[in-house]
This record gives sequence, C-alpha cells and structure tokens, in this order.
Amino acid sequence: MKIAVLGGSFNPVHNAHVSVAAQVCDSLGYDRVLFIPAYKPPHKEMNGVLSAEHRLKMLELVCEDDSRFVCEDCEIKREGVSYTYDTVCYLEEKYGSSLTGKIGLVMGTDLFAGFKYWYKADKLAEKCTLILADRPEEKNSSSFSNHALGNFASVNSEGFDITKDSLFDSALRLENSLLSISSTRIREMAARGEDFSSLVPKKVFDYIVNGKFYGNHS
Repeated sequence: MKIAVLGGSFNPVHNAHVSVAAQVCDSLGYDRVLFIPAYKPPHKEMNGVLSAEHRLKMLELVCEDDSRFVCEDCEIKREGVSYTYDTVCYLEEKYGSSLTGKIGLVMGTDLFAGFKYWYKADKLAEKCTLILADRPEEKNSSSFSNHALGNFASVNSEGFDITKDSLFDSALRLENSLLSISSTRIREMAARGEDFSSLVPKKVFDYIVNGKFYGNHS
C-alpha cells in the first residue's frame, strides 16, 4: 500500500486540502492519504487555533466521504511540538510490511525554503518521497521567478533555489489544481459573518456553523 501524509494545523481543513489529497491518489498512484493534524506545529504560532479535538473532528468528517483518506491522530496523542520526522518513524512502524515504497510527504511551495531547517531534514528527505504541491499565493508572488520545475517558483528574493538544494533531488512534482483558498481567509470570513460554504466541505461548514467557531455566522 502506497501511503502519503498531509500534515498541518487544519484550522480549518478546506477544499484545497481535499483537492490536493485526491490528486495525490489520482495522479501519483497513492492508495491512502493520511491527514495528520498537528498538536502544536513547530513553525507556527498557535494563537487563535481551534482545539485539537475540533480540528480532528473536522478531518474525520472529510475522511467519511472518501475511503482513500484516513485521519491519523498520532501527533495529537503525542502532544507537545509536532516534528514530522518523529511522525514518519511512527508511521513506518505502524504500517510496517503493508507499506509499498517510501511514505510520501506532501509539501506546499511555502515550505520549500525553510525545509532545510526542519528537525532532521536530511534524514527525513531520505526516508520519504517529497511530493511538491503548488500554492497559488506563491505562484503569483513577485518575489519569486518561475524558471524551473515547470511552473514552480524556484528562486525567492533571498536567493533560495530549489533546484540547487539536494534535499529535493528525488522529489515528485504534483501538478495540482490551484484553488485560492486559505484557512486564514475562511476564519476571517467566518468572523465577519460572511458565507464561506463554497470553500469547505459541507460537513465541515455545518460543523463550524453549528459550533459557532471562528466568529459570527448568519
């Protein structure tokens, strides 16, 4: 079984997350995508982040509608800061002989430049197949020039060039559809009482509205 992981705070999970997961299966032949909500991401402030319980529940609702998706709560159970290397080691042990090849690790363009600073980044790149997914806000940024890896923004204003970073030598490109959706935008819309139902799966929208999360809802 080919397994890929898609981690994050998922505050909340939205249609772009779901779309990327589906395309990892459809385009790259993965059998399962594990959604892994972080208890506390090492590179993010957690102010205003919904509790782990509610973020996990929203992911479980998403996974109900696609048998290829699995919600994995290992980082929440572990608590503390969530390091991807530790999570991958846990998953290798959990799935053991049922795994086919390396675990795929889905990364958005916003993470490329900082990946070398991740905990045990070199060992993580050896353990996993890095799956590079595009994000529209990076693709349209004037601080990047698009000249390598197809349409990927490969060089940023600080001089980082993904094509010269050996950590990405064996990476796979996911030619994913670009959906201009972000969790920040959804939270802001919810706080203003605006309709964000087109940006999240219906079950997630209902859960947010019924729970009165993120602000006012009409």
